[in-house]
Amino acid sequence: MRVLGIETSCDETSAAVLEGEGDSVAQRSLVILSQDVHRIFGGVVPEIASRAHLTAIAPVVERALADAGANTVDAVAVTNAPGLVGALLVGVSYAKAFAFAREADPNAELYYNDYSMENAQKRAGGLFFA
Repeated sequence: MRVLGIETSCDETSAAVLEGEGDSVAQRSLVILSQDVHRIFGGVVPEIASRAHLTAIAPVVERALADAGANTVDAVAVTNAPGLVGALLVGVSYAKAFAFAREADPNAELYYNDYSMENAQKRAGGLFFA
């Protein structure tokens, strides 16, 4: 079972690939891109964060997949709360499009805060929210 995880809740765009069965799970890759642009404002500017996620999400996911040596995934997990609405929208939209393009079911049942690989296996090929 291989899962792509996507996180865009604030000012970091990140993706990871996890692989395993049951309680035996290994992190195959992790890519984190931090947005330094907010430093000049003294805090995170939501609109700037969302736009930065738009430009970063595809390269970050591609790099995570490449680092893991993975061309395919069985499921996609994405953060949908809490966080900045615009930033979350970028991650959720990308995850749904990625799942659809890979012929996974973008309308799969949604499981909130369920991080176990065992439950991810039950939803293989689908999209779930973490």
